[in-house]
Amino acid sequence: MGKIVTRLYDSFEHAEEAVLELERAGVAHSDISLVSHQSGVSSARAAVREPQDMTAAEASGSGMALGATLGGLLGAGGGVLAGLGLIAIPGLGPVVAAGWLAAAAVGAVAGGVVGGGAGGIVGALTNSGVSQEEADVYAEGVRRGGTLVSVTVDDEEAASVEAVLDRSRHVKLGHRREAYRSAGWTHFDENAPIYSDEEAAAERKSWQSRP
Repeated sequence: MGKIVTRLYDSFEHAEEAVLELERAGVAHSDISLVSHQSGVSSARAAVREPQDMTAAEASGSGMALGATLGGLLGAGGGVLAGLGLIAIPGLGPVVAAGWLAAAAVGAVAGGVVGGGAGGIVGALTNSGVSQEEADVYAEGVRRGGTLVSVTVDDEEAASVEAVLDRSRHVKLGHRREAYRSAGWTHFDENAPIYSDEEAAAERKSWQSRP
């Protein structure tokens, strides 16, 4: 039985470094996913696509990479970052993404998903074993301009993957959750206004001097 290891980043560059370290450690490209509310990522070339007709369970259970959903963006041997493309996820808007999590997120919208009735990114995460509380913070972090890196691993490999990601410059999730809550936030709301590129950039900048 496997598990999912996930980290949130305020900086796309820090998430990119984490993905490269995972690949250097031998983690399969198909096991790594990246979802980012970032404009100007030079490798993003795909047009925004509508959700596909599949459930998150079907997408994540099959190990589908986003490359298949977006017409083969993940080139053979090109790595996760070489396969980045644009995709629309409800509640987040157009995001730069690659990998199984984004495929599951768009599938969750069209087909429905277990996990408290949630769809989109929250449904994809909870259906993969992430707690509702953590999934809400991860999704809110992306909505506000962050980048999410998620890895599916076998139980025996989980500790080594966690060690790689723990060395990266990721967000301390508990601190971020409490910061959101102190400002009145309670949970991720797919109907909340989508952040513009300018708003997302300002949000990222505001966290530079905070935990």
